[in-house]
Amino acid sequence: MSIRFVALPTNEVRSLQGGAADAYGATPERKISDGDGVPCRHCLRNVEAGEPYLVLAYRPFPRLQPYAETGPIFLHAEPCARAPETDALPELFGKSKDYILRGYNSEDRIVYGTGRVTPTAEILAYAANLLERDDIAYVHMRSARNNCFQCRIESTPATR
Repeated sequence: MSIRFVALPTNEVRSLQGGAADAYGATPERKISDGDGVPCRHCLRNVEAGEPYLVLAYRPFPRLQPYAETGPIFLHAEPCARAPETDALPELFGKSKDYILRGYNSEDRIVYGTGRVTPTAEILAYAANLLERDDIAYVHMRSARNNCFQCRIESTPATR
């Protein structure tokens, strides 16, 4: 099973960087990074010290429904290049010892029993294992400490 890590879509990010309202209808907050723990969900890199960033509510689902979690994320305040979709764990995520992985079905509902705090070294294997299942359409990777959305993991188109 080949997987790919998928960052936020550029069109959504550019809209937010341009002042569009977040998932709660609020204007994203603008801050200056101290260089520690400010991961941009678009380029999948840390916002460097002194750089401006946005804090906003994000819902990584196409529509409202009971399982459509909304939470805080960070984005570079200025346009950045979207991280390439790759089967390698983005370097940004190698700094934490673990993450929550959770499978969702094609109706964007949590598939019960799939959520697990996963050691970083096991992310690739666990995500591939989940995506081999017929009832899993994609996986969310979230912070194990705060449950913040990090990125989406999908199977590569040729394998599904």
